[in-house]
Order: sequence, then structure tokens, then C-alpha cells
Amino acid sequence: MTISAKEVRFDEHTMWVELTDDRIIGVPLSWFPRLREASAEQRKDYELSPRGIHWDSLDEDVSIEGLLNGRGDITHPPHQVA
Repeated sequence: MTISAKEVRFDEHTMWVELTDDRIIGVPLSWFPRLREASAEQRKDYELSPRGIHWDSLDEDVSIEGLLNGRGDITHPPHQVA
């Protein structure tokens, strides 16, 4: 069985993704800078696919596998602390 997203919603600091196996996972918006900076209307304008979530206007793709493995936006590496 392939697990995919059924619904996506947001609060001030978190993206909530409801999966086809009825789990709901929450990830911090800090993991996805484009989504964090987007307007509520831009965040609502997403498309679901069997493998993930796509925001065309934001050029953002989030894979379900990545979320389940605890990965955020890999195009923006985290800052290193000296």
C-alpha cells in the first residue's frame, strides 16, 4: 500500500498533513522556508499526487517519504553553528 496525502492544512507554525492511512503528521514550517513565507492563499493552492504535495506558484514540492523520514526542504541546507 502506498501512503499519500489526503489533505494539507496550516496553523501559525506547523504544516499538518493527513495521510491515506489516517495518520496526521505535523512538521514545523521552519523546515520549508517558501511555505513559511507564503500567504495563506498561496498555501491553500496545492496539488496532491501519489508521492507528495506540490505548490506551483511557490515552486515547492514536498514528498510524503521525506516527511515520514523527518526531512525538510533539502534545497536550503540548515545553518551551521560554529
